[in-house]
Formats: sequence, C-alpha cells, structure tokens
Amino acid sequence: MKSNAEVVYRDLESSPALNDTINKRMEKLHRFSDAIIHSRVVLDSPHKHKHKGKIFRASIEIDVKGNPLLVSNDDESMHVAVRDAFETMERKLKEESSKRKNTRH
Repeated sequence: MKSNAEVVYRDLESSPALNDTINKRMEKLHRFSDAIIHSRVVLDSPHKHKHKGKIFRASIEIDVKGNPLLVSNDDESMHVAVRDAFETMERKLKEESSKRKNTRH
C-alpha cells in the first residue's frame, strides 16, 4: 500500500533523503492499521528555545477513522527527531489497533 503522507517543512530546506525516510516509515505504519485516513508530518525548528544550539521538531498527525493521533518529538538532529516520533506513533497505533479489536469482540 502506498502512503500519501503530506510532508511540510517550516523554515527548513526540503530534504529528499528525509522525504524517503518518512515515506518508508509511513508505509510501515499503514501495515499496523488499515484505518488510517490521512497523515501529515510537519518538520520545523522552534524559535526561542531555552536550549543552546539548534533544536528540530518532528510532528506526526494521523487520522484513524475519526480518532486523530498526534505525536511530537524534539531533538538536536532532525533524523533522530523523525525516528523517535515514528517509534512513538507506532506504539500509539498498536495500542489503538488493540483497543479496536477488543471492542469488536
């Protein structure tokens, strides 16, 4: 199944390597749940952070049949922020999927 994740870069340059990683991770998420209606990944660098150095944020928004899920993760590396956000979303989707299976029985 091909995922149609909307990828938004805010105040950052678009990265083909990062887009490829996001699309592969999104396809993996679709394997956990066939109820995903819409998905969006927002990548940005928040301003006025107390931390010294540049911080990147990866936010993933997924709509699972009327139940929106949102995960956000900050890190000094954009790739690490994306990886960790997808791992958290994977756990949330597994929980959501098991809840749906339990309510059906």
